[in-house]
Amino acid sequence: MSALYTPAMLGLATQLANYPFDERSAHQADRRAKICGSRVRVGLGLDEAGAINRIGLAVSACAVGQSSAAILAAGVDGEEPETLAYTLERIEEWLKGESELPDWPDFGVLAAARERTGRHGALLLPWQAAVAALSSAQSHR
Repeated sequence: MSALYTPAMLGLATQLANYPFDERSAHQADRRAKICGSRVRVGLGLDEAGAINRIGLAVSACAVGQSSAAILAAGVDGEEPETLAYTLERIEEWLKGESELPDWPDFGVLAAARERTGRHGALLLPWQAAVAALSSAQSHR
């Protein structure tokens, strides 16, 4: 088994300070992983065309969950809501060994987490929360 907590992963976790959660975000969701107790709150903003133009996060998770949230936040600007839902599906398939590594900037940093099923919940949490926030946002347009 390869090392899980690499310098690259730990470095990404520190990037969360760049994405503070804003209670005034129009589209929000809060998710908790039952297995590990990790919690993620996501606040998103959409531009007039419906693309994501702002993200804020409050993350209480291990370095895997923190890094996953930072990877999501760093690559989300300008993406369509459908892209996040599609990427979440690819991540779930990848974790099950059914597909290749998802095509998202820096996602390869999380590759070692695939071997550790106890970390899958934390890895998925930010993505699930973002998709939930956007699903809610779309129903209120």
